Amino acid sequence: MSFQSLAFFGFLAVALAVCLPVGRRSSGAGAALLTAASAVFYLLGPGGPAVVLGGLACLLLGICVTSWAIRRMARSGGSRRRTMVLACVYHIAVLVGFKYTEFLTGGAVEVGWAPLGLSFFTFQQLWLLKEVCTGEYVPGPGDRLLLYGLFFPTVTSGPILRPDTFFPQLRGETFLHPDWSDAAAGVYAICCGTIKKVLLADSFGTVVNNGWTRLGELSAPAAWLVILGYTLQLYFDFSGYCDIAAGVARLFGIRLPVNFDSPYRSASVTEFWKRWHITLTTFLRECLYFPLGGSRRGTARTYCNILIIFLVSGFWHGAGWTFLVWGALHGLAQVIERAWGTRRDHLPLLLRWGLTFLFVNIAWVFFRAPDCAGALELLSRAVTGGLAKPEAWLLEGLFTEEASAVQMLLPALGPWRNILRVVLLYGAGMLAVLWPRNVIRRMEDFRPTVWRGAGLVILTLWCVLSFTGVTTFIYSNF
Repeated sequence: MSFQSLAFFGFLAVALAVCLPVGRRSSGAGAALLTAASAVFYLLGPGGPAVVLGGLACLLLGICVTSWAIRRMARSGGSRRRTMVLACVYHIAVLVGFKYTEFLTGGAVEVGWAPLGLSFFTFQQLWLLKEVCTGEYVPGPGDRLLLYGLFFPTVTSGPILRPDTFFPQLRGETFLHPDWSDAAAGVYAICCGTIKKVLLADSFGTVVNNGWTRLGELSAPAAWLVILGYTLQLYFDFSGYCDIAAGVARLFGIRLPVNFDSPYRSASVTEFWKRWHITLTTFLRECLYFPLGGSRRGTARTYCNILIIFLVSGFWHGAGWTFLVWGALHGLAQVIERAWGTRRDHLPLLLRWGLTFLFVNIAWVFFRAPDCAGALELLSRAVTGGLAKPEAWLLEGLFTEEASAVQMLLPALGPWRNILRVVLLYGAGMLAVLWPRNVIRRMEDFRPTVWRGAGLVILTLWCVLSFTGVTTFIYSNF
């Protein structure tokens, strides 16, 4: 079930109506109902009955393996590490089998499908196993592995939940006991995430899809609109999902981690990865980079470890050479920044930001491209495509009556019409991504006012009425 559907809001209303009253009387019974609701949410996902049932069975089996390993590690002494390795091998083998078989066999073997959310689920289970094995997290009697693995706001597209921040909340006072401030903050985040997705991400997606469809016809300005458009689309799409997930979780008294912290304000690639997909970065640092030796074994080994974690990050996102190139580019950029050291800090801040933002834009081309040849062609058009004004067809479907009510705001301006469309969309996008505080941080001190509430309600209703033309979230494909 997609967040951007009327059915989801109906499901959410029922889940709240059932789980909260029961949870106030008994947190255990409420947690069981929330787990059941999460399983129902998963079963209502995309695909036929066989696909969703098979996916749920795969996740449940994985939770059983994790539960077995945790109980065994609690009983055994010297075999804790061996037990963890066995369970981790199982989870990685399942992920590789479903997601990477076709790539690794050169297309000789096709799986055809993969359980929804398997990539996020796998990393979450690996994180739990690692923390239990090292003693960073000690399982308690109130832990619920089924809810940890299936929690419906995060099961399909994250963020990746850290065990030592999720499980204690299940024993806390706010779990299934949200107060009015929690409810207000949750609704605020849901509204903001929906607006990001419908008004911004999907509008940029229209331009991006048009550009990739007719790649060979792009002028240089149009190519840069496509490149920048995807940079903004991806951020608003994924951060919008995370905002909605955080808002929904807050309605159940659970706080999700910050996953985006104004990443496009970064003045270095290293800083970018401290602000972008923070839970993935944290997982890779603690579960892969540090075990590999981190930066403790010399310069050459440090650079090698950096390249390894970013290649893993790229491959985790997708089974294709373009994702590996994207990961390698970010790894190499961080190696160069480390080698450059503090000398880079002598450059003006605006120049450092511009260089970082340009690099991130170029790297995203490989993330979006169907193959490396397509990525290189788009980059070539951006340099050699000529200075003709952006083609009108690039904006087809943008701010039309079918796509959005913004059409009412655009008077008949003749040849200036397309320029106004671009200025409105890209201006709003850049203003939003450079805003100093993200939605989840603003939730902590959110104070509802009449005007703020009225504005959010109007924009959200506008978005809800546009649901029929909304695409799925990009990260659900990963």
